Amino acid sequence: MSDPDTTARNRYFLMAGSRLLGVAGALLGLLLIARGDATEPKAVGTALVISALLLIAIVPRALARRWRTPPQP
Repeated sequence: MSDPDTTARNRYFLMAGSRLLGVAGALLGLLLIARGDATEPKAVGTALVISALLLIAIVPRALARRWRTPPQP
């Protein structure tokens, strides 16, 4: 069995990594919006920004809820 401190550290890094991945996706979307001349790159950039913001908001919270310790009776 793994050490509880190591497991908690790995879970924390996974949640922080998902946030950083969302930020990188949002920045890429903003870059597409700013540099796009046609409608298609701007639409793809907008969709990327919205999905990245949802990733930042939903995924870490869902992971924390999934890994929550069950209440003791």
